[in-house]
Amino acid sequence: MTPLRVVLVANTTWNLAHFRGGLIAALLAQGREVHVLAPPDAATASLTALGVQCHPIAVDSQGTHPRRDAALCWALWRAYRRIKPDVVLHYTIKPVIYGALAARLAGVPSLATITGLGTAFLRDGWLNRLAKGLYRVALAPAPVVMFQNPDDSRLFVEQGLVRAAQVREVAGSGVDIARFTPSPLPSDEGRRVVLFVGRLLRDKGVLELVDAARQLRSQWPKVQVCLLGGVGVANRSALGAADVAAWQAEGVIEYWGETDDVRPALAQAECVVLPSYREGTPRTLLEAAAMGRPLIATDVPGCREVVQHGKNGLLCQSHSADALAAALSAFLALPRATREQMGEAARLGVVQRFNQQNVVQTYMDVISHMVELPRDG
Repeated sequence: MTPLRVVLVANTTWNLAHFRGGLIAALLAQGREVHVLAPPDAATASLTALGVQCHPIAVDSQGTHPRRDAALCWALWRAYRRIKPDVVLHYTIKPVIYGALAARLAGVPSLATITGLGTAFLRDGWLNRLAKGLYRVALAPAPVVMFQNPDDSRLFVEQGLVRAAQVREVAGSGVDIARFTPSPLPSDEGRRVVLFVGRLLRDKGVLELVDAARQLRSQWPKVQVCLLGGVGVANRSALGAADVAAWQAEGVIEYWGETDDVRPALAQAECVVLPSYREGTPRTLLEAAAMGRPLIATDVPGCREVVQHGKNGLLCQSHSADALAAALSAFLALPRATREQMGEAARLGVVQRFNQQNVVQTYMDVISHMVELPRDG
């Protein structure tokens, strides 16, 4: 009997390895044939070693280029015709849009996951209107569309991009609670690390964080704001190495580079901060919470799904360095026992709501249902 053949598509192989590794492992454990379509990167070798069949495709993640986007749709259609999958799972914006169109043309069932709305939805203009139009056309025939927070699903329904009956919400990509385990908060005697983990983007509020760090220096001289994540990444709002070098020269932040294992960095942090403008369900906050770290984040979609103000951290207004500095200062002034209670609540919330096993099971159930649906044409 031929095993169920599943294809996963995203804008980077790293994205699938990092965020969908648990799902891939579960599919392989059930004897499924797993294929990945994404630009090759450092994660390609690790997935191949697991038994995943990786197929390189080109995805232009920056802006809208009709010729390149049409080429992506054509390449995906050809790949689906060649691989003949039983179901395709699409992640990230362009694979969701053009992958869904290609799968429909190829007569293949597909499942789209809206992991976040990206920069197009943060700004009014022609790009915003184009993105919405493309989503509306691409997702119209889908029986199910997965969302990682209720704000995003509500927006898509209200603007007619999907129907309410299509919506299925899932708790982000989940977190491996056996790998991310609690560790004690660092001693108050030495320096106190406020850690940002993620790509260094304007849309993640990095500029506001740097300004907030400047404000904290006089009142909290032992506090060090540290940044961990990629610079100059393929994103319209990316910050570059020159920006980071200037901040380091000023002494306002420390840059910790990039890493495949964030746990040692999280263990050094007193709290983790994410002043983003909008998120899906931020994995960085989930991993920090799983290790018992209090969370400081902006009160925006995605972040507010993870952070319960006053319980496992603090929420503040977005786009405001002053509000962020005030929230960080309020947290730093809390008694150690209160900060430890916040960390414990953060861990409990992840165990109860964002356990990766539950997320994987949701996807397995949806996939099982989809492969039973009749195919088009």
